[in-house]
Amino acid sequence: MTTTPRTERALRLTVLVGESDGWHHRPVFTEIVHRAHRAGLPGASVFRGIEGFGTSSMIHTQRLLSLSEDLPVAVVIVDREDRIRAFLPRIEELVEAGGLVVLDECEIVRFDGDGGSGEGEQGR
Repeated sequence: MTTTPRTERALRLTVLVGESDGWHHRPVFTEIVHRAHRAGLPGASVFRGIEGFGTSSMIHTQRLLSLSEDLPVAVVIVDREDRIRAFLPRIEELVEAGGLVVLDECEIVRFDGDGGSGEGEQGR
């Protein structure tokens, strides 16, 4: 049985930081995830890059011959625009020293026949 998906407008927040960036003895990406959870956002996912460079122009890579402990990390959160914009002040102090915050308009696709409430887990 095929179901017609429902879509809704949303905003995707992507926060790009270095893996070694810290906040009070904890990785910045971990702090962002915990703040998102406390704010009641529906989910947050952390993706570790295999290669990249930032404002320092130094290339960081996962290759064995040039091991790096500061690979790029992206924290991605998707929710309604008003909820994402309300969350931005909660992470300002975490990224003002070198992180990059990107907002993209997007659509959430929900399938009614998913066997559940229609609410998926973003962090899977």
